[in-house]
Amino acid sequence: MAKKKSVKKGKKPHKNKPTSKKYAKYKIEGDSIKRERFCPRCGPGVFLMIAKNRVYCGKCHYSEFN
Repeated sequence: MAKKKSVKKGKKPHKNKPTSKKYAKYKIEGDSIKRERFCPRCGPGVFLMIAKNRVYCGKCHYSEFN
């Protein structure tokens, strides 16, 4: 005697993705939008990572120490 396994078919449950961290790099002040620190080498499209003792660009590896 062989047992039959039941196989579920259909749609998989939806998983929510975490929101992007890029929205934390902008601040709204009044009617204007302010960007946080950006890389002086790469230009205003690339933001700098802010650590406790330095700021760092992941694209060109530029860093400034506090």
